[in-house]
Order: sequence, then C-alpha cells, then structure tokens
Amino acid sequence: MSLRTLIDKILPTRGLKVFAICTCAVIFGLGALSAYLLRIHTYFVGDNPAACVNCHIMAPYHATWLHSSHGREATCNDCHVPHDNIVRKYWFKGTDGLRHTAMFVTHSEHQVIRANDGSAEVIMENCVRCHTQLNREFVKTGRIDFMMAKEGEGKACWDCHRSIPHGNNSLSTVSKSAQVPYPDSPVPQWLKWTKKK
Repeated sequence: MSLRTLIDKILPTRGLKVFAICTCAVIFGLGALSAYLLRIHTYFVGDNPAACVNCHIMAPYHATWLHSSHGREATCNDCHVPHDNIVRKYWFKGTDGLRHTAMFVTHSEHQVIRANDGSAEVIMENCVRCHTQLNREFVKTGRIDFMMAKEGEGKACWDCHRSIPHGNNSLSTVSKSAQVPYPDSPVPQWLKWTKKK
C-alpha cells in the first residue's frame, strides 16, 4: 500500500486533509514559539550558566554559584550532567531538562530544590571526577558512589559539604530584590510593548 493510498484511506475528503494540515501547522507553530520563548536553543550551545537562569526559580542558585569557589572553576554542566560519554550526557541533559521544565511550568517544585536520585548520582560522580587527587591521595575518601552512600555504606559528598556551591537556598528565603544577571529577552523588539510619550 502506498503512502498516498494510506492518506486517502485515513482522510477521505479534501476538507479533512485541509483540517489535518492546519492542525499540524498550528501544533508545529505553537511548539516552535514555545521552544523559542523558553530559550531551548541556549541549552544546546555550549555550557553557559546563564542558560540555567532561563527559569527564574534558578536565579538564587545561579547567584550563589557565581560567588562561590566553583563559580571561578566550574559551570553548571560540569557538575550536573554526566561526562563519561556524549550520548549519556545529552540524553541526561534532555530528559532532566524536560523534567525541570514540566515542574517549573506547573509550579510543582519544592520550596528547597533537591536533586532526585538520578541527578544526585551524576553530581557525586562529578565531585569524585573533579576532586580525584584530593579524594584519593590526600584524605583517602571518594571511594564510594552515590548508591553506596544511599545504602548507608558511606557518606555522599554533600553530607559534609551541603552549602557548596549553592548555599542554603529556598524559594521562601531568597530576597525578591536580589540582583541576578538574567539573560536578554528572546522577544523581538517589534513585539515588545512600548509606551508612547
């Protein structure tokens, strides 16, 4: 059966075909507009931490990271995505990003944001990866992974280093007037509302 025959079988009249094309165009157009307004493109190009501030809820975490020792040495992706292979990195980045977007859009985030088990495992992998010499040669730690720590066979890195690099943030304790460097708006100038003088 050819594609043309299949389409004619599913959409037998010209009106149904026009309706299907219009519906697909609207869905595609709204999807593209949403992707643009959510600045999805900023997550795929490089490791700029300003992309994380696309969600206003991340502003205090970005600000505290910016003023920490990690702000001079590491980006968000250095800690929050896997680095063992490129496929895992982008798969994790995409699925975790979609989960974050869904939570922030539906306002289902917790007052104090904590990493889920998958994210926590990646974060601990990266702590050990970056601090290998310190952990293994100097203080003889870092020989466990997150799952071992979760089962009580040791501590996770943040059990002792809780405030590194984000401090103790919660949505209720962060000042509404805190100055945070937000990225430029993606809305074209011709669409912005301007007052006439």
